[in-house]
Amino acid sequence: MQVDWSKNFFELFGLPAQFDLDPSDLLTRYRELQRRVHPDKFASASAEERRLSMQLTTLVNEGYQTLRDPVRRARYLLDLSGVAMNDETDTSMKPEFLVEQMELREALEEACAREDSLRRLAELANDIEHRHAAKLEELRDCFSRGQGALGAARNAVRELQFLGKLLQEIREQEEELT
Repeated sequence: MQVDWSKNFFELFGLPAQFDLDPSDLLTRYRELQRRVHPDKFASASAEERRLSMQLTTLVNEGYQTLRDPVRRARYLLDLSGVAMNDETDTSMKPEFLVEQMELREALEEACAREDSLRRLAELANDIEHRHAAKLEELRDCFSRGQGALGAARNAVRELQFLGKLLQEIREQEEELT
């Protein structure tokens, strides 16, 4: 079994390194790769080949999870382009988005404190989903504009991460209330 460990996930899947991907094509390629490297296929192979099969299966799974999620795919593309996403050390964000974050957090707290909190949480989740979809379109536009828009793409990714995390928190609150 010959393996080129220097390939990035796009190369591994035989896809162009771009933001827009066809999800069904990605799934087809994933299944084909899994079929070729799955450990069951190497059950009677040498210990080295079985170990390599396990490593490749892990790599293929990680690649698929990264490429199928738009935010993870964007982070990966930015990383390939040399744009660092230092979440812990780089906390600079547009002031408008910082205000929006505070307002959305307050809206979540208020929704949880109300008698009709399930309805309020559903409304807030719907609002966040719309914002998330709009931000994904903005991100798609950034990548279509090329290298000059990678800084804007980086900001969009950070905003999408916040919106995704907030949506997850809303879902958790909804679960607690039902």
